[in-house]
Amino acid sequence: MTIKSSTLQKLAFSTFLLTLPLNAAFAQDTAVADRLKAAMAAQGVDISWTGVTGDASSMVLQGVSVKPAAEKETLPIGDVKLEGVTEANGGYAIATVSTSAFQRSQDGVTLNLSPFVIHDMTVPADGATGPLGSLMMYKSAELDNMTVKIADKTAFSMDGLAIEITPPAEGKAMAFSGTTEKFNADLTLVDDPKSKEVINALGYQNITGNLEMAGTWQPSDGKMELSKYDISVDNAGTLGMTFDLGGYTLDVIKSLQQMQKKMAAQPEGADKSAEGMAMLGLLQQLSFNSASVRFDDDSLTNKVLDYVGKQQGMSGKDIANQAKAIVPFGMAQLNNPELTAEVTAAVGKYLDDPQSLEISAEPSAAVPFALIMAGAMSNPLDLPKTLGVTVKANED
Repeated sequence: MTIKSSTLQKLAFSTFLLTLPLNAAFAQDTAVADRLKAAMAAQGVDISWTGVTGDASSMVLQGVSVKPAAEKETLPIGDVKLEGVTEANGGYAIATVSTSAFQRSQDGVTLNLSPFVIHDMTVPADGATGPLGSLMMYKSAELDNMTVKIADKTAFSMDGLAIEITPPAEGKAMAFSGTTEKFNADLTLVDDPKSKEVINALGYQNITGNLEMAGTWQPSDGKMELSKYDISVDNAGTLGMTFDLGGYTLDVIKSLQQMQKKMAAQPEGADKSAEGMAMLGLLQQLSFNSASVRFDDDSLTNKVLDYVGKQQGMSGKDIANQAKAIVPFGMAQLNNPELTAEVTAAVGKYLDDPQSLEISAEPSAAVPFALIMAGAMSNPLDLPKTLGVTVKANED
C-alpha cells in the first residue's frame, strides 16, 4: 500500500481539526463572536462560518471552516450544531457541540468521520484568570466511527472513541483519558512484496485491537504526565508508552503556536533555520522527568522467531539463542558494563519466556532538555547514564 506522506498528513490534520472545541457559537452577538475568534486565534486556530441559524440557546453554525496557524490551507468541515447555550460567570456554557458527518478524499484515500460530539463546553469570560486563563474546555467527547478507504476497500476503521477531561480545580492538575472500543486494519492492502510475505507468514492479514490513554497536566508549573498510552493488537501484544515532562506551561504553548504561525507564513522553499533555532530555544525550557516503552507479548515474539528461523533453516529457539549471544557485543559499544549486563540478562529472560520487555529512563532529578541536547551532540554514549536508563523483562 503506497500512500504519499503528504496525503496522510492532511488526512490526519483533518481528523485533528474535527476534535477541536469549535466555540464560535455566538455569532449573533458581534462582540462575543469577535472575542471568540480572537480566543481561537490565540490558541492557534482561525475559524469562520458563512451563517448562523437558530436562537441564543440553540443554533447551527453553517459552512464552518477552520485553519490551524501552522497550516496554509483552510479546511471546510460543514455545519456545527450548538445546544444548551447559557451565560456562565461572564462567559458561556454549551451543553453539546456536534459536527456534521465528514468526508475528505485525496490521492485515492478517503477519510470518513461520524459526527464528533462534545459535551459540557465552557467559554471563559474575557480576561478570566483561572488556571487555564482564556482557554476553552470541555468535559467529554465521542466519535462513533472513523474509516480510511483506499479505492473502495476499508484499510482502517476505528469505533467508539471516547474522551474524558477533568478541568483543573483547587490547585489540582487537569486529568484526561481516552479509549476506543476497537480498531481494524486490513493489511492485505499492503503492496510491498517483502512486507506482504511477512504479514502472511505471521497470520496478520487483518488485525484488530484497541487503544487506551490517560494523563494529567498541571498548568501552573507545566508538569505533563502521560501515564498510559497502550496500543493493543489481538493475538500479537500491547505496546505501551509513558512520559513525564516539566515546564510545558501556557506561555511555552503560546510561544510554540506563534512560532509555528511564523513558519507557516513563509513562502515555500524559504530558509527557516532561524525559526528552527528559536523553536529549539523554546524546547529547552522543558525538563525530562521520566519515560518508558513497554511491550507485553501475546504470541507475536515466538511467531517472529519461528518465521526468522524458517527463513534460515533453523528453529525459533535457535534464533533466540543467537540473539542472546549477539546482544552483549552490540551493547559493548556503549562502554557501560552495568547497562550491558542488565540488557543482556533482560533480553535472555524475555526470549526464554516472552511475557514483557520494558525500557525506562528515570533520572534521579529532572534533566533540562538543553542538557540532553548538548549531551546528544557532544557525548551521546553518556546519555543512558544521564537519563537513568534501565531494562527489565517479565516484571509487572
